[in-house]
Amino acid sequence: MVPVARWQRASPRTARRWSWRRYAAIAGAGALVSVGYVDPGNWATDVAAGSRFAYAPLSVVVASGLAAMLFQCLSARLGIATGKDLAELTREAYPRAAWPIWCAAEIAIIATDVAEVLGSALALSLLWRVPLTAGVALTGLDVLVLMSLERLGSRAIPRVVEALLVVVAAALGYELAVSRPTLAAIAGGLLPDARVFTERDMLLSAVAIVGATVMPHNLYLHSSLVRRGRAGGEAVGAASFATLDAVVSLAGATCLNAALVVVAAAAFHDRGRSDVADIADAHRLLAPLLGSTAAPVVFALALLAAGQSATVTATLAGQVVMSGFLAVRWSAWKRRLVTRACAMVPALVLLVATGERNVGRLLVGSQVVLSLGLPLAIVPLMRLTSDPRRMGALVSPTWVRTAGWTTAGLIVAANAALLLGLAAR
Repeated sequence: MVPVARWQRASPRTARRWSWRRYAAIAGAGALVSVGYVDPGNWATDVAAGSRFAYAPLSVVVASGLAAMLFQCLSARLGIATGKDLAELTREAYPRAAWPIWCAAEIAIIATDVAEVLGSALALSLLWRVPLTAGVALTGLDVLVLMSLERLGSRAIPRVVEALLVVVAAALGYELAVSRPTLAAIAGGLLPDARVFTERDMLLSAVAIVGATVMPHNLYLHSSLVRRGRAGGEAVGAASFATLDAVVSLAGATCLNAALVVVAAAAFHDRGRSDVADIADAHRLLAPLLGSTAAPVVFALALLAAGQSATVTATLAGQVVMSGFLAVRWSAWKRRLVTRACAMVPALVLLVATGERNVGRLLVGSQVVLSLGLPLAIVPLMRLTSDPRRMGALVSPTWVRTAGWTTAGLIVAANAALLLGLAAR
């Protein structure tokens, strides 16, 4: 007979109280992780994909969202089952490979933060004509704001992040209303499109969407955030709550990503402007194409909110990755200053070297980097969560292992096809 935890044997009222206490310990982890799925990198890839390929990228967005749910749930279960995060366990299980995997994780964090810096700077430029280089410098204040929020309590940051997500959702809802897409076109875009693997440009767009959605550093972060939910004994119940939290949060993030593609397709492609590959161009064309003077302002405000909310996950993930792989524990403010400096310097260099007109390409390129580094996080995750000695009752069942390895294989194949295509140019 399966033993019943003490809180489960209590009265219904007591059981409910313990259940909600357990949920409160891990609730918010899904929201913090999900903001990474609507960051400026997503905006750039989704806008470019929707304007050029209409509604066809919707199938890639949905597939990427489902893959993200699978891997984030596995990450949460790993943290709850072991009481350790993915970075710690990877270092313990694969000590010889820990160094290159750590390097790949840091590169992913920097690439993510570069996208947040460029996206936030671009939003400031669109709203108040702030020069992009000055906007990049202003993003350094994010660290000070984040440190101030931490002093207000452990729930302050998740609450602010959730509020920013509400702003993004409301803004995209408005953009959907004024762009007036057709349900038939949206439904058609949900069907898989063979062009993803036959056309190089669409493959590049698909790989960027995958990298922008299934982000490596979020896997490390999620496994760390939910460890406190293990306190109190019964891991299976905590894992169920963490799974629900992740699925609901990431389903919402997937809907926001899909909304971005739909807005771009309806506002630009359907109106004969399939050449809109840059966020700045999208902002400029929204008013004349949609006949709404508020549309570009709402668009830029949502971009700024997305950039500010996603900054939180990159800085938190940086601390988890460093302490897990290197067993080095810096103070939070020091790690965040280093993370932001490592993003601001490349962002400024890229702006000076390539020009401000190439911000959109830089944002898309940063998401491709994430996709290329993704297998180095997924493979250890799959191996660790398939180990019954580590996972116990939370070991991955056969169907989850099959789905996970199949998805990992598809990501590797897409990355390889993209690299081969770029090498052949």
